[in-house]
Amino acid sequence: MNLHQLRFVREAVRQNFNLTEAAKALYTSQPGVSKAIIELEDELGVEIFRRHGKRIRGLTEPGQMILKSVEVIMQEIDSLRQIAKEFTSQDTGNLTVATSYAEARYFLPKTISQFIAKFPKVRLSMLQGTAQQLVEYVQDGTADMALMMEHDGEVDNIIGIPFSQWEYYLIVPHGHALAQPKPITLEDVASYPLITYEQMFPGRKRIERAFMQRGLKPEIQIAALTADVIKAYVELGMGVGIIVGLAYDSERDRNLYPIPAGHLFGTGRSRLLIRKNAYLRSYIYAFLEMLSPILNRKMIEQVLSGEKSKYEI
Repeated sequence: MNLHQLRFVREAVRQNFNLTEAAKALYTSQPGVSKAIIELEDELGVEIFRRHGKRIRGLTEPGQMILKSVEVIMQEIDSLRQIAKEFTSQDTGNLTVATSYAEARYFLPKTISQFIAKFPKVRLSMLQGTAQQLVEYVQDGTADMALMMEHDGEVDNIIGIPFSQWEYYLIVPHGHALAQPKPITLEDVASYPLITYEQMFPGRKRIERAFMQRGLKPEIQIAALTADVIKAYVELGMGVGIIVGLAYDSERDRNLYPIPAGHLFGTGRSRLLIRKNAYLRSYIYAFLEMLSPILNRKMIEQVLSGEKSKYEI
C-alpha cells in the first residue's frame, strides 16, 4: 500500500468515477491509475469500486468506509506539509477562503485589507458559491475555510464556529409610509409588494416562515440573488426590500431608509467552517483574529481538537 494508491482512489471519486479525468488531474496515465487501484483492492481483499465492464460506477459498501479513512490519511499528509512550511517560510504561503457573496461584498473587505498589509507574501484567493459548494470546497481541501450565513446543519468532518451575529433590515425609499420611527408589524410589511432574496439564499426560508406563522401570504414582487439588486429595485419604488443588515451601508445607500427588523425575522449567525483536526498555519489564525474578536487561536485549536464542544455567541 502506498500514498499514490490512496491519492488515486480519492481523485477517482472526486472526478465522478472517471479514471481518465482522475489521471489528468494527477498528471499521470489512466492505465496507471486503474492498475494502482486494482493492486490496492487485491492487497485489502475487497473491492473498493462497483464496476460495469471496464467502467467504475460507484463505491461499494466497504469502499465507502475505505474512502473515509483515505480522506483522513490524506488530510494528515497535508498537515505534515503545512507543519514543514510553517517552520521554513513562516510568512509565505497560500490562503484560500470560500465565501458567500454577502460576506465577500460587505463583511470581508476591511479584514482582507488588514491581512494583505501584514502578510504581503501570502497569496490570498477567494472562492464564491452556493452554500453546498462552500461546504464541498472545505471538505475536499480546495479551501482552507468557508465563511457563510445561516448554516446550522451538521456536516461530516466539518466544524462550524459562529463568529458574527446580524439581523434583517427592511429598506424603503425616503418618504415611504414605513419610513417613520414607529413599531412595524409583519402585517404592515405584508401589505406591500416585497423584494427579497431568491429561494437558494439560506435565509429566505426564515423570512417565509415568519409570515407563515402569522397566517400571512405576502406578494414577492422580485426575488434576487444579491442585496445590491434588491436595493436597486427598491430605489425605483417597486416594493419593500428585505435584506441582511450587513448589506446596508449608510454612506452608499443614502437614498434608502433602513428599518431594523430583527423583531420580525429574528437574528442570524455567520459561521466559519473548517475541517476537523485541520492544521492551520500562523497567518491563518491571524486572519481569523482579524475577522472577529470572538475568534482566537486558543479557542479555535480547542474546537478543532474536540476539547471544546460549545462555541455559541
